[in-house]
Amino acid sequence: MNNQRLVTRLEPRSISVCVNLPEEISFMTKALQHQVDVFEQSKNADIILDLAPTGTGKTKAGLTVLKHQPHKSAVYIAPTNALIEQQTEAAKQFVREANLPHIVKSASAQDIKSWSNDKVGSRSGEKLYNVLRNPATIFDDVGANTPILLVTNPDIFYYATFFAYNKLDRDNIAASFYTKFSTVIFDEFHLYDAKQLVGMLFYLAYSHVFGFFQHGRKIVLLTATPEPACESALENLKQAGVRIARIDGEAANTNFVPSQTAVNLELKPKPDSKEVWIAELATEVVHRLRESPDKNGAVILDSLDNINLLKKVLDNRGLTDYIGRITGPAPKQDRQKAMQCQVILATSTVDVGFNFERNPEPTRQNLDWLIFSARDRAAFWQRIGRVGRVLGKSETNIDSEAIAYLPANAWQEGLNTLNTTGGRTALKDLLNILPCLDKPFLTAYWRSEASLEIARPLLELEKNSENLALAELIPKLFGTLKSILGGNRTWQDYRYRMKVLQGAENIAQMSLDKLKKDWKYIKGGRAFVKNYIRVKSPEEWDDLQAGRTTIDAYEDIFKQDDIVAELKEFAEIFSTSYAPLFTFRYSLFENLPIRDPFGFILDEAEKSQIDPFHLLRYYEFVQNGDFIEIRTRATETYKLSFRMRYLDSQQEFINTELNKLTAFKNCQIIRSVGGAIRPTPELQTLSKNLLPGVIICPRTNAATLFQLHKQGIVSYPITIACNDDERQYEFLAGLSGILTMAMKFKQLRLPDDEVFIV
Repeated sequence: MNNQRLVTRLEPRSISVCVNLPEEISFMTKALQHQVDVFEQSKNADIILDLAPTGTGKTKAGLTVLKHQPHKSAVYIAPTNALIEQQTEAAKQFVREANLPHIVKSASAQDIKSWSNDKVGSRSGEKLYNVLRNPATIFDDVGANTPILLVTNPDIFYYATFFAYNKLDRDNIAASFYTKFSTVIFDEFHLYDAKQLVGMLFYLAYSHVFGFFQHGRKIVLLTATPEPACESALENLKQAGVRIARIDGEAANTNFVPSQTAVNLELKPKPDSKEVWIAELATEVVHRLRESPDKNGAVILDSLDNINLLKKVLDNRGLTDYIGRITGPAPKQDRQKAMQCQVILATSTVDVGFNFERNPEPTRQNLDWLIFSARDRAAFWQRIGRVGRVLGKSETNIDSEAIAYLPANAWQEGLNTLNTTGGRTALKDLLNILPCLDKPFLTAYWRSEASLEIARPLLELEKNSENLALAELIPKLFGTLKSILGGNRTWQDYRYRMKVLQGAENIAQMSLDKLKKDWKYIKGGRAFVKNYIRVKSPEEWDDLQAGRTTIDAYEDIFKQDDIVAELKEFAEIFSTSYAPLFTFRYSLFENLPIRDPFGFILDEAEKSQIDPFHLLRYYEFVQNGDFIEIRTRATETYKLSFRMRYLDSQQEFINTELNKLTAFKNCQIIRSVGGAIRPTPELQTLSKNLLPGVIICPRTNAATLFQLHKQGIVSYPITIACNDDERQYEFLAGLSGILTMAMKFKQLRLPDDEVFIV
């Protein structure tokens, strides 16, 4: 593949400095023009889109908007917990310098748990609501009714605005998030996945339809690389009457200062062989340390295991003292030490707001060279923006070096036609048209039944607006969202489907005795029971539809133990199948607490948490008290699969369970190597009564699986043992199953055998 390498030079970048600061933000020394433009444009715009390059102060630009409504509360949504900590400190400094009255509080899940239980109780939702209502309720050092600047993440923002908190708190929290904030800042939103973007776009549409923009709400979107699908969504909002301002920090023509050095970039196809690639990366790192011992560099890869393997290879070459790791499992102390190492090995953890700070601060760029992989164009531009940052530096003319590994498909799709003398513009134009760099499933997800999730907050808003004039805004809000997200179904279609799902969720949680008595009065219960009758007894469904009988006639039938048990089981399967729509957890299981005394994953600390599937694949371990202790790296990577016992024939399984989004009973995780099963009693916790997902035939869906895997969607072999035979299929679990449905909706069915909504 060496003949496929491309070499190009990306010209230096500059950013414009403002020379005449408005009086309101005169406290900002050396302010950049885009920061001032955000402040000025936000006087009249509803949504302000700041497109300045990475590392040029977009955070401070967004915070200037607070000055327009200095006594009202605000929320800042940072895409990672690590960035919450960093942006909280930045916000506190800005508030002090701007002489604003706000109290700044970070609100990750861990932060909220740590807030005092003394005054309002221990529920996270209860504490969050009270902090928004009046920060003095929780914090003793705050005056009554002080405006708050809450710094949180997209997950908490989504759970709050989509009514996903505890039923005792969800209405209060949602009302606070929808009405409390006059300034809302979404940071680095190009890194959001399809679900997080749904949450953000819902909030934008809600703010428009319910009149919050008319009453002064300002929403700031910070990104260096907006996705085309998001650009289209914002254009639809603009057509609906939302005032949107776009600010480009490089569009001015005066008072430029250097922001990034020239970058000598080499583009390579990522090798298929993991071993070959790691060896190639190690050789390149060793070469750079030898040839340029005074320069600092980094390697950023998507896979945690690839980073750990590369660390091991470099350790074996005697470079331990020069290398540090910054990864998801690495705690704060490991990250702080790693930042001072000459070579930093990192996962996507550093993609957002990470500045590779060094002490003492060099007079030139902090990173002289960078090697990285990129699955999509947003990741490419985000990562290339990490190297050669020189804003505020005294030495700005030393070229930086970078090697980027892209999907091999890029060359087949035309990357080899790149004009290597055309600089950044030629590269950007070409990368924009390569399909392999599209963000996976963004549009497919929005336009499928996956966006059924918007029906949950719509239904709750409808309930809370009942008998009020606001109720008529719900269909209008749905219409606005439909214009943004796409799709063909009506609000009544989604509304009814969501009622069925709510009924399933409520029935699944109810005892059999209570269910016998109260199924007619459960929220959504009647809708779900009708769905149950349609699936289980089509003839009776016909009678129900024709009016020859009524749902009330089933009261005695659902007092029978076997019937009500079957209803409850169907509700459990139905609700579990859809559960991944309403969570951000891609993994089926919670992270596990680990000890790593021999440094396979951690450099300094011994304790952390890790995804159990990663642990199962790559390490040998034992249970040690409350922790899983890693003893050594597995000599061979373990194969993970599932096994399920199905109490009928193979043909019955094919007829009823294959190619269907559902939830499967009593699946076992199998860990094997070389065809031999390796029992893992230490992880007996990794079992659930029902696992949601889709099982498909690997032979007839080979092309689909290939495409899914290329886009980072994981599947697992699953053996279905029936009474007459056992066969192997492929299992796409959890949210991977939902994404598969979004892509292959014509071939797959839902738990009640309905077709997937598109």
